[in-house]
Amino acid sequence: MEAPMPLVTGLREIGCEQSGLSRPDGSAKFLQGDTSVLAGVYGPAEIKVSKEMHDKSTIEVILRPKVGLPAIQEKNQEQLIRETCESVILGTLHPRTSITIVLQVINDGGSLLACCLNAACMGLVDAGLPMRSMFCGVTCALDTDDQLILDPNTKQQKESRAVLTFAIESTEKKVLMVSSRGVFSSAELQQCIAAAQLSAQKIFHFYRDSAKRRYSKS
Repeated sequence: MEAPMPLVTGLREIGCEQSGLSRPDGSAKFLQGDTSVLAGVYGPAEIKVSKEMHDKSTIEVILRPKVGLPAIQEKNQEQLIRETCESVILGTLHPRTSITIVLQVINDGGSLLACCLNAACMGLVDAGLPMRSMFCGVTCALDTDDQLILDPNTKQQKESRAVLTFAIESTEKKVLMVSSRGVFSSAELQQCIAAAQLSAQKIFHFYRDSAKRRYSKS
């Protein structure tokens, strides 16, 4: 059995503000260290006949970079976020409608895809959309010394030989999505998954604390 990789860093400080925007049905600003993303959720709403699905809602994700127009990277990330959202949103309750999630990058200080996933989840919760579970994003990086870095910043990502981002669901801590670049072994993948699942518990705890603070009568 391979020895676990040494862990260099834990999660950076996280924060969230919900309902900051008036026009969307739900919104959330999520912060992880120097990375921050604003999510706006619209729907369930009317949809063009050409896009509607008779048995479930159509989910769209729009990711806007801090500056300029979306490029191939943003389009790839949109697809990953959309697939994650489709796996948890109970779309069959709202057939022939659209649910649109707009994500605006405010600042990219590393682990951006994970922050986008967290902002999307908190935006969906704020919109009151029915979901079978919540989800969160966790990024792991493997450096050249075979050390595992959780929630890496931009510099740590650039200096790593591999970066993996996971979407984890809240009920059974299953992996909903994996995005990776670089070279890593199957044993390293399993160790990254275990570290991501452990970190996910902290993020879900933060979600619950945020909800308690928001809805407590004190």
